[in-house]
Amino acid sequence: MSSDFINKQKSLKRRFLLILGAITFICFLGLGLMVIFTDLVLPDDGGYTKPLFGGLIIIYSVLRFSRLLKKDDDDK
Repeated sequence: MSSDFINKQKSLKRRFLLILGAITFICFLGLGLMVIFTDLVLPDDGGYTKPLFGGLIIIYSVLRFSRLLKKDDDDK
C-alpha cells in the first residue's frame, strides 16, 4: 500500500460520524416526505401548512448533510 492511501484513510470516528450523518439525513428526509404526503404525522387541515413544514424539514436535512460533507472536505 502506498503512503498516500494510508494518509487519506479516515479515522474510525470520522467514518462513524459520516454514517450517523447519512442515517440522520435519511430519517429527516423520510419525515419530511411523510409530513407532506401522509396524515400519519400531522392531520390534514386543508391548507398549505403541511407542505410548508415538510419542505422545511427536507431543506434542513439537506443543509445538515451538506455541512457534514463540507466539514469532512476541510479536514484534508
